[in-house]
Amino acid sequence: MAYGTYRGLFPPGVAGPLAKVLVLLLVGYGLYQNRHLKSLYLVLLGLFLNTLVIFANGGHMPVSLTALQKAGLGGLEDFLREKRDAVHTLLDETTRLPFLGDVIPLPPLRKVISPGDILILLGIMGVVVEGALRVGGLRLSLRQAALRVLGYLLLVLFLLAWRA
Repeated sequence: MAYGTYRGLFPPGVAGPLAKVLVLLLVGYGLYQNRHLKSLYLVLLGLFLNTLVIFANGGHMPVSLTALQKAGLGGLEDFLREKRDAVHTLLDETTRLPFLGDVIPLPPLRKVISPGDILILLGIMGVVVEGALRVGGLRLSLRQAALRVLGYLLLVLFLLAWRA
């Protein structure tokens, strides 16, 4: 939907909120089905914070212009000012809960994230750790468990960096 909005196929006022509701329903269902994984509660908290700021701001995630510039994404300013993004809007004096928006720049990854995104990432890393320690029901020594967890975390970090 975001690509369709970018190309002018969908109005941002319709596509953005609809896409967000669909994503929330699908992610919520996945979280519910895996509620036995305790780390997913961090994901749920991060999702709640992101949802809170999005709905408080008319269905769009506010993004700090300063954070965009620090992340090397200052060129997106006009795109956001013209409201051509179905997901994001520029943070300004009318923004509600601005501290929960995308205000944390990550220059090496050329991204801007929110506090909720950090909780989501920590929760996903926790799920990887839980999964690494539960695989096959084997009792691993502390050293083996630590190496397995480290390996999985390095894989996750590699995939995140590669995706960027």
